[in-house]
Amino acid sequence: MEWVETTGRTIDEAKSLALDQLGVAEDEAEFEILDEPKAGLFGRMRGEARVRGRVRPVQPRQKAERRDRRPKGAKEDAPTPTTDVAAHHASTRVPRAPRAPKATKELATKELATKELAMNGSAPADGSEADSAAAFLSGLATAFGYDSTTETVHGEGGDVEVRLQGAELGPLIGPRGQTLQAVQELTRLVAQPYGRERQGRLHVDIGGYRERRREALARFTTQVADEVRTTGQSRMLEPMSAPDRKVVHDTAAAIIGVTSRSEGEDPQRRVVLDPDNG
Repeated sequence: MEWVETTGRTIDEAKSLALDQLGVAEDEAEFEILDEPKAGLFGRMRGEARVRGRVRPVQPRQKAERRDRRPKGAKEDAPTPTTDVAAHHASTRVPRAPRAPKATKELATKELATKELAMNGSAPADGSEADSAAAFLSGLATAFGYDSTTETVHGEGGDVEVRLQGAELGPLIGPRGQTLQAVQELTRLVAQPYGRERQGRLHVDIGGYRERRREALARFTTQVADEVRTTGQSRMLEPMSAPDRKVVHDTAAAIIGVTSRSEGEDPQRRVVLDPDNG
């Protein structure tokens, strides 16, 4: 499982940022503390806390001990039949086809999701894009065995966000929301025929991840902006997706004494916070 590395003023803050990126609860993750802030003069802390975290690997289940299925009273070293009839059956027995590998939740394919959508009759009768997206997400969660509910929120500029809520939805979010991003693209593909006349974009959130991510990025941006204003030095952040960069730019725009800009090309495009000297 991929590790993520985050920093913060305290170890708890760095862990919280890592959990936001992983999209899981604290008991589903494991951490390594790389650096701790040190006490300075007058009780002030110097440096940052730096931690590394990942989703806790799932331990494979122990195989149950095989039972002895020989009938009672049967001898342990009973000889194998050697009659002509037994030999004939052995020579004409049709070999079994190899079993297909068991599918995991993380490796669900587009074909499986689309098939589940059709089986559940998720296409809305009124042609609503939001209803189509909500029905698709509900069917996808059901295919994975999750109990869930959906909520539709209309935003500015015609944007619509469909939120999937439920317990243990972490596998549908993935590290840093990568699986969530794939689910969003698939949902847009399914719902696209029903939203041709609507302006704005369709967004998907699972388990409140995007809202937590926005809040964490806003706190982090405010913290870095304070450092930029204090030191007068620019600060380059880690590579981010376009939605995350927008959160950083919007937060920085409301802070006096700091400006923001983007550098690089996706997927390594970063936000740079600069001091505003006038």
